[in-house]
Amino acid sequence: MQERLAATLSGAVQLALSPITLAGYALWAGRAMAHGRRSGESGTAQGPLASRYFQHELGTRRDDAAKALMRVVPGVPVLGVRLVTGPARLAHRLTGHVPRAFRYPYRGTPSILHEVTARTSFFDAALEPHLAAGDQLVILGAGFDTRAYRLPPGSPVRRFEVDTVETQAVKLRMLERAQIDTSRVEFVSADFEHDDWLERLVDAGFERTRRAVFLWEGVTMYLERRAVLDTLRKIATSAAGSSVVFDYFTTEPLTSRALYMRYARAATRYVGEPLKFGVEATPPVQRRIAELLREAGLSLREHQTLGADAQSRRAWGGFARAVVGDDAQPS
Repeated sequence: MQERLAATLSGAVQLALSPITLAGYALWAGRAMAHGRRSGESGTAQGPLASRYFQHELGTRRDDAAKALMRVVPGVPVLGVRLVTGPARLAHRLTGHVPRAFRYPYRGTPSILHEVTARTSFFDAALEPHLAAGDQLVILGAGFDTRAYRLPPGSPVRRFEVDTVETQAVKLRMLERAQIDTSRVEFVSADFEHDDWLERLVDAGFERTRRAVFLWEGVTMYLERRAVLDTLRKIATSAAGSSVVFDYFTTEPLTSRALYMRYARAATRYVGEPLKFGVEATPPVQRRIAELLREAGLSLREHQTLGADAQSRRAWGGFARAVVGDDAQPS
């Protein structure tokens, strides 16, 4: 009863202040998209960073690096951030309620609106046993991800970030301004559709014979199918027991006439990152992902559907963990 009352009061506060939130979002999104279009950096990298920053502020998932980076993101107006987060902060302060969209770990089957938060929980859980084992960590299409900077001092994990030249240059400047130590991270510049990122990764010190975990978050939907399959095939050449954790869309978001997805497609096109790849949405989607992974030489081990997965209401995507070797599991 107390939780229900807190949720009701929190919702009432945020509804009353929604004009402030909307004004802040318009300012934030407008400036951010315009900057991304001019600079050539990833315009979609801010979403996960903003989500984890707010989780940090609400006390659900600690991420000091995300908080530090959020203060120095180029093109993001401080006023816009304050206007967007202010009403939710006030509601939390008054009621203690945390909206489902920012809970950690995320429980249940997520909707498309909760995708970023839910996949954070899925990726973190899949990553944990590899970190405990001291495996190599490779973040593909790293964007503004901060997992390489959340490891405890003295961690033996070798860390690599792979991204385009433009986005990586922006992030390096942000890390310097935020005074975040990057001495344990190797940065590899590559474009998944045009470059041999694995060859460059090996040149940077990646050991093919040592187990690794590859995080590939928020990337597949912006690539052509051949680039997705090529990347998975390269991962399949890693040491037995290695994992790849990734998210994907089905064909539903690519064709949906829902206002949210029409806006999302228009926004990604505007910043030069149009949606390109979606797995066939015919249920069960898990079977479609398993088939794709088998084609690449990998085995599906974990899967979470994004939304329902039925003929009447098809899944919008999901999260997956695949392994190298049929019986390989992180220990």
